[in-house]
Amino acid sequence: MSEPLLEVEGLSCGWGDAVVLSDVSFALPAGRSLALLGRNGTGKTTLLETLVGVTRRYAGSLRLGGRPIHTLAVHQRAEAGIGWVPQERNIFKSLTVEENLSAVARPGPWSPQRVFELFPRLQERRRNLGTALSGGEQQMLAFGRALVLNPRLLLLDEPLEGLAPIIVAELLQAIRRVARDEGLPSIVVEQHPHMALGVTDDALVLDRGSIAYRATSQALREDPTPLDAWLGVSKH
Repeated sequence: MSEPLLEVEGLSCGWGDAVVLSDVSFALPAGRSLALLGRNGTGKTTLLETLVGVTRRYAGSLRLGGRPIHTLAVHQRAEAGIGWVPQERNIFKSLTVEENLSAVARPGPWSPQRVFELFPRLQERRRNLGTALSGGEQQMLAFGRALVLNPRLLLLDEPLEGLAPIIVAELLQAIRRVARDEGLPSIVVEQHPHMALGVTDDALVLDRGSIAYRATSQALREDPTPLDAWLGVSKH
C-alpha cells in the first residue's frame, strides 16, 4: 500500500464546548478513496469540517503529505491542497458557470474545459448565472469548482442529497472517475452507503463520535451485514 496522504491521529473536535468526535485515528493512502458512513449525528460532517479547519479541535493532529495542518487557517489548508464540496455548495450565484470555474482555477490537470468534459450539462450552460441552475447543476458546478483548484485531497459532503435519480447517476459516474479511475484521494460522506461504496476503495463507519468499523468498500458491498448492525440498512 502507498504512503499516507492524510494522517488523522487522536483527533477530538466539535463546536464550542460540545465534543462531537473523540480520539479518531485513521490514514488515507495516496491514490485511495474513502466512504465515511454513519447515522445522522455521528460526526461525519464535523470530521470533514475539521479537516477544512472550521471546527474547534481539542486534541490530536492532522497531517497532509507529512505536513502538519491542524494549526493552519482555512485558507492555508486550501492552499496546502484540500478541496471541499460542502452541503451548501457555496457557488457564486451572481457569476456565470464559466466565471465560477475560471475565478478559482489553479494550474494543474483539472481545467474548466476538463470539468465541461466531465459534466456536459455545465458546458451547455456555461454562460448561465448560478441562479439559473437547478440544484443538480449547482452541485456539479460545486464539484467542478473544487476540481479546478487541483487539490491533493477532495472532500465531498453528501453530494447526492435531494437530487433527481438521473443527476445522481451522473454525479456517481463523475465521482468514480475522479476518485477511483484517476486516483484523486477523496473522502465521500453519503447517507446512502451503497452509493458511496460503489465509488470508493475503503470505508469507515462512525458511531457515537468514534470509529466503529473499518473495511474495504468491496468487502462491505459483498457482505453488508455490518451496515445493518451499525446503520440499520443492508440494501439501500
